[in-house]
Amino acid sequence: MGDRTAEHGGLSPLGRQAVQRLNDLGVLIDVSQLSDAAFDQVLALSRAPVIASHSDVRALVDTSRNLSDAQLDALKAKGGVIAINAFSAYLHARSPQTTEAVAKLRAGYGLSESGSTVLSPEQQADYDRRYHEIVGAEPRATLRELIDAVDYAVKRIGIDHVALSSDFNHGGGVTGWSDVGETANVTAALRQRGYTPAQIDQLWGGNVLRVWQAAIDARNPRYRLAASG
Repeated sequence: MGDRTAEHGGLSPLGRQAVQRLNDLGVLIDVSQLSDAAFDQVLALSRAPVIASHSDVRALVDTSRNLSDAQLDALKAKGGVIAINAFSAYLHARSPQTTEAVAKLRAGYGLSESGSTVLSPEQQADYDRRYHEIVGAEPRATLRELIDAVDYAVKRIGIDHVALSSDFNHGGGVTGWSDVGETANVTAALRQRGYTPAQIDQLWGGNVLRVWQAAIDARNPRYRLAASG
């Protein structure tokens, strides 16, 4: 799209102001889909815990959309939560063949990591179609891989900082949890891995509610008075 990936070295000046404003209003800040630099800056600037609402584990699948071990540790130190996401590309590494095919496709359109090439709407639509044809041929991640990611995060940062999330409206779902009708499969898989009912409650919502309340509690006192009045 012509965006420059490192234009501000993380957050823009407006983005830095936004962190404080969101804290003041008691809004829970989401750090999924940020650059590594922006992630670090949000955690440094925010006075409230944050959530990564749809990220997985970079140690298992090396993609920039997943969190590294250092980021997981920082999220815990901030009191935050990662919601392990049932999105296949974050849970199942691409094959070398798919990686090569995507690289050739990008090269054919003159695309690079700098983001300097701007495609026309027609080119963008054609590129998207061909890209999804390539990656769509990859095997879908499984429920086992989803629980593997949960296990990794829990062992790394503790049960209090991990949750679950779907992405059904945006190509999400894994084999075994392809839609909301299969949600009970996730609970069953967690029980098979040894999670207790109380821990499963935390993963399904308790931890998110905790961090959400913490963001509300950290709001500016004058906004607390306005909300209560």
